Amino acid sequence: MLAELDDCFTKGLIRRIVPSKDKALRSLGKANRWLEEAKKSLGFSLFNSCLVASYSAMFHAARALLFKDGFREKSHYCLARYLEEKYVKTGKLDRVVVDLLDRFRALRHEDLYELDFSATKEDAEEAVRNAELVVSEIGRLLLSSLF
Repeated sequence: MLAELDDCFTKGLIRRIVPSKDKALRSLGKANRWLEEAKKSLGFSLFNSCLVASYSAMFHAARALLFKDGFREKSHYCLARYLEEKYVKTGKLDRVVVDLLDRFRALRHEDLYELDFSATKEDAEEAVRNAELVVSEIGRLLLSSLF
């Protein structure tokens, strides 16, 4: 996986920026707002919207760690590779978090781009449950490292 992450840096898909506690916290806040939107979408049986909002919550939570570390992503795939290398392999984050991020990244892609895909109620419920887990785990890690 390190080779994949190195490739992300080489291609400029992850770039160094000034580390920002403020941007990290704002990104985590955005993750929580997306999570609330996912729950509302589920409540109104808007399953495709729920799936996209759930993934967006996961994405913004993950992105918060990059902001804290002083990086910016230009690829959702590379964001997951970064977390894998810097947080999972060092024992700071459970592997399931990155696996869920990757799984729902692929589902979001199907939802947005495949003509025959339609999220089910079960897909949406699973997405919300997993987004809650991802946002919670990353939020815990982020807040413990900032304060």
